Amino acid sequence: MIRYSSLLLAAALGSTALPAWAEAPRVVTDIPVVGALVQQIMGELGQPEILLQAGGDPHDYQLRPSQARSVQDAGLLIWVGPELTPWLERAATSLSPQAEMLTLLHLPATHRRDYAGDEHEHEHEHEHEHEDHDHGHAGEQGHEGHDHSGTDPHAWLDPANGRAWLAAIAETLSRRDPENAATYAANAARAAEEIAALDAELQATLSPAQGKRFVVFHDAYGYFTEHYRLEPAIAVSLGDASTPSAARLQAIRAEIAENGAICAFPEANHDPKLIAAVIEGSEIRQGTALDPEGTGATPGAGLYAETLRGMASALADCLGTD
Repeated sequence: MIRYSSLLLAAALGSTALPAWAEAPRVVTDIPVVGALVQQIMGELGQPEILLQAGGDPHDYQLRPSQARSVQDAGLLIWVGPELTPWLERAATSLSPQAEMLTLLHLPATHRRDYAGDEHEHEHEHEHEHEDHDHGHAGEQGHEGHDHSGTDPHAWLDPANGRAWLAAIAETLSRRDPENAATYAANAARAAEEIAALDAELQATLSPAQGKRFVVFHDAYGYFTEHYRLEPAIAVSLGDASTPSAARLQAIRAEIAENGAICAFPEANHDPKLIAAVIEGSEIRQGTALDPEGTGATPGAGLYAETLRGMASALADCLGTD
């Protein structure tokens, strides 16, 4: 249970070490779902800038010059981490000295799973501080070598992580802007209650989908399937969304036939022809495209819930059909 009252104490203790901001700090975020969580905490006090635009791939994105300047000028960068967005790591090292970095995937409260195998780990390594980020992680599962190992960075798809991240975001903003600490804490508590209600809703929505195999574009859904007790998705592409080889496509077709998959789901910002080619000649139904980063959802505080709700509905609509 997250103790939101501790945020006020943390803000009070931290205010002696950091200068008070005249207004909410300038916040830059990596992907829309993180931007939505930040917006829930900031409310009317400010609006974060989101780097990944509609149509962008979080694993392989080119920052515009204006976006690179925004990162360098930010008071606070809140991102999942280099495991998801290796292209942002270089820009992140150029942050001004007074800036702060909150790497959500590395927080002690974050539940992390490994790409290797089906075993899931709850890691609580307290040596990771909020500002830490390991430059070596980017190569573990990024486009260099397409090594499908290391930490799965799609952790926001577990709503328990969403709630934990709300608390960390509120605490960080409170230390940077102690005059508004009470507002950040109240917003975090309210947003956590909303995610808890969403979680219960999605448990019911996804109940008909349990026990049924399905195909997805890339290996991004392990947190979601684990949390909602769904069968592991059969991923055509690896976790970095790299183009699969001919040998991998052949292996995926064999796995689909062996496991009796019912549905296949394209993914937003990726060519649906690959999914169509994999299931060609089979009786597998093609469902609605999934959008795990929320690039097609309505920007704002409600985007996180909209993204998870959209995924749950897409899965249930196809898999729940007899």
